[in-house]
Amino acid sequence: MGSDLIFNYFTTLTEKQKEHFQALEALYQDWNKKINVVSRKDIDELYLRHVLHSLGIAKIQTFNSGSAVLDVGTGGGFPGIPLAILFPEVQFTLVDAIGKKIRVVHEVVEGLQLDNVKALHTRVEDLEEQFDFIVSRAVAAMPTFVRWTKGKIKKDSMHSRKNGILYLKGGDLSEELRPYQNAQVFDLKDYFSEDFFETKKVVYLPQKYKVSH
Repeated sequence: MGSDLIFNYFTTLTEKQKEHFQALEALYQDWNKKINVVSRKDIDELYLRHVLHSLGIAKIQTFNSGSAVLDVGTGGGFPGIPLAILFPEVQFTLVDAIGKKIRVVHEVVEGLQLDNVKALHTRVEDLEEQFDFIVSRAVAAMPTFVRWTKGKIKKDSMHSRKNGILYLKGGDLSEELRPYQNAQVFDLKDYFSEDFFETKKVVYLPQKYKVSH
């Protein structure tokens, strides 16, 4: 499954965006040989397991021009890099505590010449900035993630949906999300037909979440 998989679901891409998506595979294969950030199997299914999965967030939320998005624990650049290709007018900050992962992100961003991505080797707790949305791919249980990202979300919203967290998760989340009464869960199988998405979800947690006691 190549980049056509992306084009099937995102039909209004510009030529430049298509070129960027097409270039991802060679860039990741090249860098993965030098610094192993993505497993062998995942590299072979890069567009399904990483690129399209990352873009699941875009099926739930469109980011407005001029907004700022933080990707926490980005690993090799997911979901941040695919989202940055899709939303060139949005500023993305990608952070990871592991230096070699951020090195790969730097190289891929440079290879694509994406000027709307900043990659930082740091812990999210040490960031001073605030963002409209925080995205991530299952780096921790939701209560831990909420603690890490406390104070990092802007109060004033420029989107119809309130600022908050958009989190890619899988499986049964009822226990983990019990404290958050107004968390919303979106099934990615409603948007993508591949079996891979059968249990995959996007969790939206608005900044002002209600904790149930």
